[in-house]
Amino acid sequence: MKKILLAVLVLLASLSMLFATAQQEVASADDFHIGIVTGTVSQSEDDLRGAEKLIAEYGSVADGGMIQHLTYPDNFMEESETTIAVIAGLADDPKMKAIIVNQAVPGTTEAFRQVKEKRPDILCFAGEAHEDLPLIGSSADLVCNNDFVARGYLIIRTAHELGCDTFVHISFPRHMSYETMSRRVAIMRAACEEFGMTFVLETAPDPTSDVGVAGAQQYILEQVPAWIEKYGQKAAFFCTNDAHTEPLLKQLMTYGGYFIEADLPSPLMGYPGALGIDLSAEAGDFAAILAKVEKAIVDKGGANRFGTWAYSYGFTQSAALGQHAINCIKGESTVDSLADLFKAYNKFCPGAKWNGSFYTNATTGVKMDNVVLVYQDTYIMGGKGYMGNADLEVPEKYFTVK
Repeated sequence: MKKILLAVLVLLASLSMLFATAQQEVASADDFHIGIVTGTVSQSEDDLRGAEKLIAEYGSVADGGMIQHLTYPDNFMEESETTIAVIAGLADDPKMKAIIVNQAVPGTTEAFRQVKEKRPDILCFAGEAHEDLPLIGSSADLVCNNDFVARGYLIIRTAHELGCDTFVHISFPRHMSYETMSRRVAIMRAACEEFGMTFVLETAPDPTSDVGVAGAQQYILEQVPAWIEKYGQKAAFFCTNDAHTEPLLKQLMTYGGYFIEADLPSPLMGYPGALGIDLSAEAGDFAAILAKVEKAIVDKGGANRFGTWAYSYGFTQSAALGQHAINCIKGESTVDSLADLFKAYNKFCPGAKWNGSFYTNATTGVKMDNVVLVYQDTYIMGGKGYMGNADLEVPEKYFTVK
C-alpha cells in the first residue's frame, strides 16, 4: 500500500510539474515584443495611426505591453544613418521577435541586414518599400506594397469609366527612380492608349528637398488652376507623394477635375484638410469617417469626381503587418501565405474587398514568394460607390510592361 501511495504521489508531482511547465510555456508564448517604425504625423499620419491601433490592442512596451513604436526622421533621405540606427536598434531588445517598417524608406534594406546579423530569429516585415523590391526582398522576410501593376491599369480604367479624357501624373525624380513608380507610369501610359486617353507627366518639388513640405504644397496650390485650364475639367489627377495630396484635392474641389484615389489611398489622406472638416470624433471608425468625407464632398459639388479606399491603406498596412507578425510568432499563420496575410488585413477593414498577388520581376520573369502586391476596391464618393475593381482581371499584357 505504501508503495502504491508513493507511486501515486510521484505521479501527481510529475503531472503538477508538467502542468506548471505547460502554463509557463503558454505565458511565455505571449511574452515577446513587436517593433514598428513609421514616419511622423507630418509625412505619413495614417501609418503612425495604424501603429497606435496595435498599441491600443496589445499595449506599449513602456507600459509592460507588446508594441514598441518608433519614428524615422522626416528628412529620411539626408538622415539615412539615423533611420538605419532607429530600425536596427530594435534588435537589441532580447524580447524582440518582429520588426515592421511602414513605409520602408531607403535604408530599410541595410537596417534589416544588420538586424539579421544580430538576431536571425527576428521577423523583418516591410510595408510600402521605397527601395527596389528585389533589393529589399533580399533582407526582409516579407514585403507588402500597393499593387502598382494592377492599380496602374485599374486607376486609368476607372477614370475612363467616369468620363475622363486626360490623366495627369504628378511626381519628381526621386520617386521616378523607384522601379515600382516608374513601372506604374509605363502601365498607366499604356492603359491610357488602350482607352483613348491623353497621358501627361507633370513635375513638382520633392517635399524632402530644400523647399520642404510647405514649399512643395505651395507649388501644387499655385499650379492646379493652370493645369485645369490647360487640360480641362475632364482631366483626372494623380500624385505620388502624400504631402502633395491635400493641396491637390483642395484645388480640384474648387477648379474642377477628377481624383480617382491617392498613391496610398485613405479617406484621411488629404481629404480632411482639403475639405476643412474635423474627424476627431470619428477617429478609428472608418465607416463614419468615409460617410463624413463623402457628405462634405457632395456638399461642395464634388459628387462622383473623388475616390479613395474605404479603409486607409497606411493605417491597415501598419496594423495588419503587426497582426500578421503576431500570428506567425504564435504559430497561427505562415509568413508567405496570402490567405493568412489577408486574414490580418480583414481584421482591420471588415467588409472591404482585397486582392493581390506575388510580385514578378518584369525584367527577369522571376516571381518572389516573399514580396506581395495588394490593393483594395476603389470607392468613388457621391453615388458611384465601389467600382468592383477587386473582382476585375487585369489583362496579362500589363504585367510585363516596363
